[in-house]
Amino acid sequence: MTDKLTIGLIKASLPSYFPEKHQVWSNAEAAVLKLCNECSASLFIAPTIPMGAVDTTQALEECQRAGADFILLLHGGFTMGDVARTIASAPVRAGFWSVPEPIRTGDIQLNNFVSLNMSMSIARQVRNLKNNPVQWYHGDPKSDALIDRMRTTIQALQAIKTLQGARIGVIGGLAMTFYNMEVSTNELRKRLGVEVSHHDIHELTQRMDAIADDRIARESALMAEAATVDGVSEAQMQLTVRAALALRDMAAENNYDALAVSDWPALQVYPGMHPGAAFTWLEEVDALPVASEGDVLGAITQLVAKSVTGRCGYLLDMTEPDLDSGKLLMWHGGGGPLYLADDDGARWINHPMIGRGTSTGPVYGAIADLVFRNGEVSVFRVARDAQAFFQMQCHVADHEHSGFTGCRGWLDNFIIDGQTLSLEDVVHTVMSHGLEHHFVLVPGNVNSVLSEFSAWCGMQTLDARPMKPHLCRDDFS
Repeated sequence: MTDKLTIGLIKASLPSYFPEKHQVWSNAEAAVLKLCNECSASLFIAPTIPMGAVDTTQALEECQRAGADFILLLHGGFTMGDVARTIASAPVRAGFWSVPEPIRTGDIQLNNFVSLNMSMSIARQVRNLKNNPVQWYHGDPKSDALIDRMRTTIQALQAIKTLQGARIGVIGGLAMTFYNMEVSTNELRKRLGVEVSHHDIHELTQRMDAIADDRIARESALMAEAATVDGVSEAQMQLTVRAALALRDMAAENNYDALAVSDWPALQVYPGMHPGAAFTWLEEVDALPVASEGDVLGAITQLVAKSVTGRCGYLLDMTEPDLDSGKLLMWHGGGGPLYLADDDGARWINHPMIGRGTSTGPVYGAIADLVFRNGEVSVFRVARDAQAFFQMQCHVADHEHSGFTGCRGWLDNFIIDGQTLSLEDVVHTVMSHGLEHHFVLVPGNVNSVLSEFSAWCGMQTLDARPMKPHLCRDDFS
């Protein structure tokens, strides 16, 4: 992975002693440095205070040599439009900041909010702010609201940096018939800097066959400690462990940050298993995202989730909308980490679907079985070759039925872009946008960071499409 995020701070003002008199520079530097330390980011402060285009170009070059990923222009006093225009014209991500006046009567001291207004207006003229935005900030360096706003920017940019140079290993290709999850790897490289490499499914099975017995014994004991083995044969648990160790080895040897694995149907033919529990184990223990069914964008969405929350999320289907109760079951019968399980905990069980209806029954292919604990969650997906982004806030809530066997939870209290929606609205939104059917769920409300992430990436926001009693062509994006 790449190094940590670096912020380049450029202080700007016409010649004036007021920024120093009112400690604008020192207070701002201290606040940004403290925030960077909290967020594990680096800070570089340009040594010059530019007043024109030449000075600004020099400051930008100094920041770029220091590896700055984001340019923060501080209007310490009135700042000439040449400064803003030079930065906005450069191929850099940038934010413009002004601080409040130290006094609000008598002679104006800084006049930098007017300058901020002018700078943002100039930025609109020299770059496409929809595709290449400039964030603005106004506030005292000691303001919690300002620091929260800047923290959101840093976390969003860290997610972008996580993707730049990230490597995803696709094993077995896309699961058959899942045309909606086809992607252009060239487009992903161009838009996000993500590299995708492919492996034949036989490489995985050959590696599984070659795993040493002592490794299997150690890992089997750890899995049995983490969750109860309920009805899964020893042979199937050993196949699960073989799959987990083989995937771990492939990720380590190829420096993969995530995997996208075709978990069916080839692995049911040989060696006769489903790797869902192996996916769960790698996400829980290694924090290695493993997207089922070869879903590359699902793996990318998981990398975003990991950057923002520190843990893998849950790759789920929108499985059952209960229109009577207004609750939506999010579920998957494959992988998903263990940490969000409710007080009943998690079990290793046989895959409930594979083998169902046959003479042997569903007796092969272990998965994790758990119900999410109640609480606020965020649900999102990078979509359309990383050109679009969907997200919503909601809550895991009680339901009279626990949901289908696997990783699951019932959701209600749906909010998209600040708009409260019914379940019918959510379903209509997903159908109208034609969203791919895997979504990542993480605990908590991280929607501000996700919104800023998608904005910096120039992604289209897939907004709410409220339910209508008729067909409407304008609903389709």
